[in-house]
Amino acid sequence: MKEWDSFSEIKSAKGVWLTDSKGNKMIDAVASMWCNVWGHSNAQLIKCMQNQSKRLQHSSLFNLTNEPAEKLAKKLVSISPKMYKVFFSDNGSSAMEIAIKMSLQYWKNIGEPKKRKIATLKNGYHGDTFGAMSVGYVPEFFQKFKKQLFSTIQFDVPNSYRIPKGLTFHEYQNQCIEKIEKRFAKKDDVAAFVMESGAQVAGGVIIYPDSFQKKISELCKKYHVLFVLDEIATGFGRLGSMIQYQDQKSIPDIVAFGKMLTGGYLTMAATLANKKIYDSFLGEFKEWKHLFHGHTYTGNPMAASIANENLEMYQKKNLIAKIQKTTKVFEKYYQEISDIDIVGDIRHKGMLMGIDLVSDKNRKTPINPKKSINKIFFEEGKKHGIYLRTLGNIVMIVPPLYITENELDLLMGKVVKTINSAKSQLI
Repeated sequence: MKEWDSFSEIKSAKGVWLTDSKGNKMIDAVASMWCNVWGHSNAQLIKCMQNQSKRLQHSSLFNLTNEPAEKLAKKLVSISPKMYKVFFSDNGSSAMEIAIKMSLQYWKNIGEPKKRKIATLKNGYHGDTFGAMSVGYVPEFFQKFKKQLFSTIQFDVPNSYRIPKGLTFHEYQNQCIEKIEKRFAKKDDVAAFVMESGAQVAGGVIIYPDSFQKKISELCKKYHVLFVLDEIATGFGRLGSMIQYQDQKSIPDIVAFGKMLTGGYLTMAATLANKKIYDSFLGEFKEWKHLFHGHTYTGNPMAASIANENLEMYQKKNLIAKIQKTTKVFEKYYQEISDIDIVGDIRHKGMLMGIDLVSDKNRKTPINPKKSINKIFFEEGKKHGIYLRTLGNIVMIVPPLYITENELDLLMGKVVKTINSAKSQLI
């Protein structure tokens, strides 16, 4: 924190461009923390926001409802295979806290309280609240709180770049799956398996190999473990499909959405559950089966209205098909980026790219300078007209989904220049 004596003040934004108080322009290469879909100052979303603000700005969902929230719940269920009901919240961490509470209470509600362990993948990330930190424990972020977190059962995730010695990547995948099954079979105490859907994002952009997620979902079904997915950062087109778990052929019991739900214009998240989960919370008042959880801004009509408009725009503008075409621009830069002597690996899917910086390509040693890599890349990126952030030694490229091919081409050229100009400060 001491390194940051000042921040750039953003005064305005249009499309993929941010403009600061000094008139400097930067391409928003992180989609305002991975949430922006259509670019900034989209006239259609602004009009929707203005219209809804004249009718109803906020009304509680406690004993009440509102039309935008009702409409959004139906839309989300309609596009999410096998999901039945929606629980709204206002951020991704909360959406995952809700998913965890639902999972644990489900087993108590049906009379199986012994199932209270949560299984998860190492280096996954699900948010910064205590429950989310527990199931998404990234040591670099959360080790200072480790003693206050609840224990989980953690399993390896196959990383195609860092494979244990003596194993092929295929053998490594099988080993990871075998360890999960061995633990499930050993003791019937696991309530849920929680994982990001399709890829680990904040944990280093680890793209799952084909069928890895599907095999875990099958094990969950076989051993009566709830399958809980986090699509907050990976759903709604980020990895190239609208509903990532559908693309992965792995139907969850509970799934969380956020970030791109409102196109990045207002804060909102949603936790969806299947009928089995929902029905377990139904009962007479004296049974106390209901879920004790609520947020002031749950189902906020402004956010819900924009989310509805956003989802309609996905369909009308055929966004998923556009993403699948635009993503090929990334591939043009694989070789040029790989040839940079501090780049060890490139991991990419859809509109997400992670560039793994190393100090030794042969040993694959993560680069670890004394100064913040994030600060170095922000400052160097700004010189080249790009807003970049890193997580550890990973340079993250997460642009607005509707970015044009020409804009992405321009962006990637600036990424190459930024990495090259940052080298001298990193080695």
